[in-house]
Amino acid sequence: MTRSRCLCGAVTWDAEGPFQFMSHCHCSRCRKAHGTPFATYVAASASGFRSSGREGVGRWESSPGFFRYFCTRCGSVVPGDPWQGLVFLPAGCLEEDPGARPEAHIFVASRASWFEIRDSLPRFDAYPPGLDAPAQPDRPPPDPPGPAPRGSCLCGGVAYVVEGQPLRARNCHCSRCRKARGAAHASNLVTSVDGVRFTRGVEGVASYKVPEAQFFTQTFCRTCGGPVPRIDRERNFAIVPMGTLDDDPGMRPQAHIFVGSKAPWYEIQDELPKYAEYAPAT
Repeated sequence: MTRSRCLCGAVTWDAEGPFQFMSHCHCSRCRKAHGTPFATYVAASASGFRSSGREGVGRWESSPGFFRYFCTRCGSVVPGDPWQGLVFLPAGCLEEDPGARPEAHIFVASRASWFEIRDSLPRFDAYPPGLDAPAQPDRPPPDPPGPAPRGSCLCGGVAYVVEGQPLRARNCHCSRCRKARGAAHASNLVTSVDGVRFTRGVEGVASYKVPEAQFFTQTFCRTCGGPVPRIDRERNFAIVPMGTLDDDPGMRPQAHIFVGSKAPWYEIQDELPKYAEYAPAT
């Protein structure tokens, strides 16, 4: 039995093993839903799945007949409807080691241009062989191209451009980021506080601050739950969840931070600097 919860703890779920089909999905819908370069899901039997707090769960139909579920209070991705007797769990929300390990990368044809796959797991352009499900085309960006990199949430109701110079980009493995994004880690780009301009939907942005944290706040679209940039005026910068970008930002992740809190099922394979907590000030 493994336990999981969203960032705020309003939605919790337990699942019984054995767990199977753990994979990293690079499709644009997963990247938008999680705000990360890829999403990692692991399957469990629906018969051994229990959840509480479902009255606080929202959903959005990201493709015909397929819904994405999220906590309406904090924006975390939560499990959806069973499929063929299985429930697919966002691995970043797991509180224990499920014993399973990633088996493949799927939808690598939709991989983010700024992210490189460095491990030796099998790679598939769409679903792996034997999985009979239709692949959906990528959703077009809601705004036309321009001089600045565009970004948007999963439903396209919130959109923005990054007009400021990127200052840094890092992969964060802290437990808050993993629960907030429901993924192996967050990938965040930082720019000046006025470096992000919302082009639509700013009135539809919700936020949740972790009560015991000094700063940690998740901002997300109220309609689809997709993460969106956070404008942090107190610290004078803006934080962009890189999975929501529609264009290449021109900067790649430069380091892994909070690897002391890394998920046990995820191995870092690249050669970027690794820091147990924050990176040294520069």
